[in-house]
Amino acid sequence: MVHEASLYRELGDGKVKCRLCAHECTIAPGRRGICQVRENRDGRLYSLVYGRLVAENIDPIEKKPLYHFQPGSLSYSVATAGCNLSCSHCQNYQISMLAPRMDPIPGTEREPEQVVAAAEASRCRSIAYTYTEPTVFMEFAHACGLRAAEHGIANVFVTNGFMSAEAAELTSSFVDAATSDLKGATEAHYRT
Repeated sequence: MVHEASLYRELGDGKVKCRLCAHECTIAPGRRGICQVRENRDGRLYSLVYGRLVAENIDPIEKKPLYHFQPGSLSYSVATAGCNLSCSHCQNYQISMLAPRMDPIPGTEREPEQVVAAAEASRCRSIAYTYTEPTVFMEFAHACGLRAAEHGIANVFVTNGFMSAEAAELTSSFVDAATSDLKGATEAHYRT
């Protein structure tokens, strides 16, 4: 499913500036941002992975790793393709780096209601947006998160933290717990 992005602005000449992550990509018509899952179509930015899940699993919350948030509970973990970083040591590169290699981007189509229903049916107390960078599928995570909250299900972000201030503010409206997945210990490592 293609879904209009929520965090971008038009720049004129058909270009847009994505406001989702700290890269702040300026994207020309017909091009994608660094994450490879957001595309400018005729001067409007679209998510190419809305509802296209490449991973759905039931995990212990401690795998997130959260030890003081709903300890001993299960979390329904979901991911789409894409990431705003390209770490050479990525343990999930098969799905995080899938978008540049395939068109259309693969995934099993799900509606937010289906994700929430699957979490409930699995007796999960939370939904975790994980495995890849959840910031790149923000619109879908947000839609799922709002519905999950209506059902008393918590929302967890496992993120690299490389999001814009606007994205951080949006996550605060639905995320109950988050962990930052550190990629290295130095600024030089992150630049590489």
